[in-house]
Amino acid sequence: MKNYLKLLPLLALGIVSCEPELDTPIDESGFYTNGEADFSNYVALGNSLTAGYADGALYITGQVNSYPNIMAQQFAKVQETQMFNQPLMADNAGGLLAGGTQITDNRRVLAVGTNGSPAPMIYTGMQPTTDITNVLSGPFGNMGVPGAKSFHLVTPNYGDISGVAAGSANPYFVRFASSPGTTVLADAVAQNPTFFSLFIGNNDVLSYATSGGVGVDQTGNMNPASYGPNDITDPQVFAGAYSQMVTALVGTGADGALVNLPDVTSIPFFTTVPNNALVLDAPTAASLTGFFQAVAGIFAQGAIQQGASPEQAQALAAQYAITFNAGPNRFLIDVPVSPTNPLGFRQMTEQELLVLTINQTNLAQGYGSVVLTPEVMQVIGLLQAGQSITPEQGQLVLGAVSGIDDKDALDTQELTAISTAQASYNATIKALATANGLAFVDAQAVLKQVATGGVVFDGGTLTSQFVTGGAFSLDGVHPTPRGYALLANALIESINQTYNATVPKVNIGTYGTVTLNNEVQ
Repeated sequence: MKNYLKLLPLLALGIVSCEPELDTPIDESGFYTNGEADFSNYVALGNSLTAGYADGALYITGQVNSYPNIMAQQFAKVQETQMFNQPLMADNAGGLLAGGTQITDNRRVLAVGTNGSPAPMIYTGMQPTTDITNVLSGPFGNMGVPGAKSFHLVTPNYGDISGVAAGSANPYFVRFASSPGTTVLADAVAQNPTFFSLFIGNNDVLSYATSGGVGVDQTGNMNPASYGPNDITDPQVFAGAYSQMVTALVGTGADGALVNLPDVTSIPFFTTVPNNALVLDAPTAASLTGFFQAVAGIFAQGAIQQGASPEQAQALAAQYAITFNAGPNRFLIDVPVSPTNPLGFRQMTEQELLVLTINQTNLAQGYGSVVLTPEVMQVIGLLQAGQSITPEQGQLVLGAVSGIDDKDALDTQELTAISTAQASYNATIKALATANGLAFVDAQAVLKQVATGGVVFDGGTLTSQFVTGGAFSLDGVHPTPRGYALLANALIESINQTYNATVPKVNIGTYGTVTLNNEVQ
């Protein structure tokens, strides 16, 4: 089995340490202009992508390199601005405490194991010191709340610490909410911003996606209070919450930028482990083909014994006579048992995806194909010798099929639910930007370019390749500082076009990527 997460140590070290020396933009006073926009009091609303979350955690370095903080620094080059405050974590460990008890993991770092291969691991070089019981004094320009969905930003008590354990409140917002009963939107509007950015909605489908579709598509359910944490938000619920936010923010007299949602399934979390990574030599491929011929035969015989006609039994059994070839083959996944698929498994299609967190050791041991035990091999030997087997022995063979669980894959139906909801969300965002004369940022197109061809900069090319591509952090979902700089530039470009401004972009090559550190557990 080929390990698709194995990386060359020298390559990884090069990604971490080699930062190009680039020319800096002209910063003389008066060279740039704010045009028709007023950036003097900038407020950013959103979720983890706005907060600067990276490597599976929120920590100071990530926050300092968040796209709102990068933008605020550039805004300050075109006009006098207020201090852009962020609810900074207490350290770079990344974990959260509640009354001294750790409730979230530390960040991930790239550590070189004993075998010489680097891999993401939990950083243990310092103990976390950020306790959510220590509430910070605002106001804060960066109102990004990791984990928040669209409707959470308008939900009262989302910052009430008493609701954290039950999931009705968010520990990150607890840290900087102006009061336990306030909303994220209310705290933003209270600052009377002159300019805002709104980047929310990813989590309305992302949590469903990263769970492998272990959630419910709530389309048609207008009561978000009844949703589970991994559910897809109804598009009308999203539209209502998003419209409420835009109306309130524009109502302060502020200009702003709305950011649409990238395709969540194009990020490294879903593209790193190929679904055709079942790499076989010719003898093994022939052996697996023979095994599934046996499975088809056992099923057909059982169906006939239960009253099916030979024709019906053979027609159903044919789907289980899967053939394998030398080289890459697609894994098997579990599907709901149905009259047309009584055994509840099939081979993956080209478009279906595996999650980054799938256990690759298990894949190497038969997960996604067949777990062959000596007992199973004995039964297969009997069949190959033309001998009869008992129903119990037949069941032993059928039970050896080890399809990939729902939590580890996104099947066609789940991918359709994700794309349908996301398309509706993006239509809402685009329509509201147009109706209110706001800048519209096509983050979907930007990250599609990263995923399909890469973005060239002075020091190289930014791609979505896990670890080595430079755009995404070690959780496979959130950007690196370099990725956030790219996003900041996309916002600045759209803002300049909309408001006739000349806010300077940043050189993305001067921002870092992943962190190499061997202080791990």
